Amino acid sequence: MHADEVDIDASLVERLVAAQFPQWAGLPVRKVRSAGTDNAMYRLGEDMAVRLPRIPDAAGQVGREQRWLPHLAPRLPLDVPVPLGHGAPGEGYGFAWSVYRWLDGENLHDQPLAERRLHDAAAGLGRFLAALHRVDTTGAPRSSRGGRVDTADDEVRAAIRDLGADGTHDAGAATAAWEAAVRAPQWQGAPVWLHGDLLPGNLLGHQGRLTAVIDFGLVGVGDPACDVMPAWTLLTAGTRDAFREAAGVDDATWARGRGWALRFGLTAEHYYRGINPVLAAVGHRAAAEAIADHHRR
Repeated sequence: MHADEVDIDASLVERLVAAQFPQWAGLPVRKVRSAGTDNAMYRLGEDMAVRLPRIPDAAGQVGREQRWLPHLAPRLPLDVPVPLGHGAPGEGYGFAWSVYRWLDGENLHDQPLAERRLHDAAAGLGRFLAALHRVDTTGAPRSSRGGRVDTADDEVRAAIRDLGADGTHDAGAATAAWEAAVRAPQWQGAPVWLHGDLLPGNLLGHQGRLTAVIDFGLVGVGDPACDVMPAWTLLTAGTRDAFREAAGVDDATWARGRGWALRFGLTAEHYYRGINPVLAAVGHRAAAEAIADHHRR
């Protein structure tokens, strides 16, 4: 548990909803299982979800989503959360919070798509990114993941050292892949909209298809490379090209994106081992795929 994590349970959610949204008072509240570290999610009735920050660092995400999701949603080809209510601190809970329309589906970590469906999902996610990157950015905030991939160089190299020492990854191969990403030409274009956290747990599938993208807490603008991470966190060697073609990603952005997958993968596996097995597993897969892909190319 994070040192600053606040206690949230269904009773608190019921009290908050009853006090601030009496039209929804009395609807059943059910916890939604998630490996996410920043927010708690509860289903409200059949058609809504309540999302509440669990740590202070996540509190600022509420305002971003409330402000920008209505701007982005109509312009995107996959479903995204639509804010229905903006809750205020109360009932002993100290942060703003949100009510969203419920989106049917299971996240793609818990319920991976069948291999035969992955090519279509890759192309669909690429089209989503292409559309997101075309949306007008006037007034948009900067994403915390919109800058250079090497701002975490010390953490990545520490993870390579430790994960190499215990045999989890080949330290030499990981270092070579990381240094190649760091050397890639930097983004020279105007900042574009980013989701910022396109992990399998933030992608929903329904009836065998990719249908929705959730958790826009890191939304903002910057270098599009970090949004290329699904190529290694989710996709396979045989489906990456469909994603890349649909997203319209150039060589340098692809190389930096591989670096983001490696950065996330190594640091997540290093930090979350023994704490959050789901994120550690996603991290291991991302790092292994990025290292193998670099050396294959």
